[in-house]
Amino acid sequence: MDVAAWLRGLGLERYAVTFRDNDVDAEVLLQLTADDLIGLGVTSDILVRADAERRQLTVMFCDLVGSTELSSRLDPEDYREVIAAYHRAVSKTVTALDGFVAKYMGDGVLAYFGYPGAHEDDAERAFRAGLDIVNAFAGLDIKSVELRARVGIATGVVVVGDLIGEGSAQEQSVVGETPNLAARLQALAEPDTVVIAAATRRLVGDLFEYRDLGSVEVKGIAAPVPAWQALRPSAVASRFEALRGAALTQLVGREEEIDLLLRRWARAQAGDG
Repeated sequence: MDVAAWLRGLGLERYAVTFRDNDVDAEVLLQLTADDLIGLGVTSDILVRADAERRQLTVMFCDLVGSTELSSRLDPEDYREVIAAYHRAVSKTVTALDGFVAKYMGDGVLAYFGYPGAHEDDAERAFRAGLDIVNAFAGLDIKSVELRARVGIATGVVVVGDLIGEGSAQEQSVVGETPNLAARLQALAEPDTVVIAAATRRLVGDLFEYRDLGSVEVKGIAAPVPAWQALRPSAVASRFEALRGAALTQLVGREEEIDLLLRRWARAQAGDG
């Protein structure tokens, strides 16, 4: 994380030199207490925002396809109803999987899985939410308009929880590459599809079927990034195999231990033990 950029995002760029001179990097920043900040000369305007957390987050960015054309074709009140119905449907799907709708941006919805509540399977929850959203909108008519959505999903380490803005415009920001990557992948997605990044793909394993899109050029990121299109849940019988099977290696030189386990398993099956 770029500490100077983080401070600029909070409107506190005047402290950038102080933080740099005291060797406050991203790792040190997360360990600072209120007393530490006061010792650096930081006034109370940043102390109320010092509850930001560094954590792994899966970010989902959802977009309504063709919204610009709809806005020019529909009466403003009808268009408002369409957008409201779209927002309600996305929010219902996200919250049903314990995700958090962070922001509505016109025809876009930004959602977090892993904040404020975290689960071991947040990446899987985001994945399922994305598929549910595009499937729910496929063929759905509102005000005689057929709605279609597309979704981008990325997972990574971010700093989340800073309050930015004031009043009704106040929101909790996320600092890091992950939200930008999710938004860029959404822009690359075809209508009615979900595109995910490499970290998300690793976390969900073979629980789903995919189409490999290869490495794609993403604006703002120097090197091409691997991407996959999500297709559907897979038919794997074992959840453990789907998530961990590819990482397992065959045991070597453990014949005695395996034999002991098999003997104990046989006794357990016979009701002994």
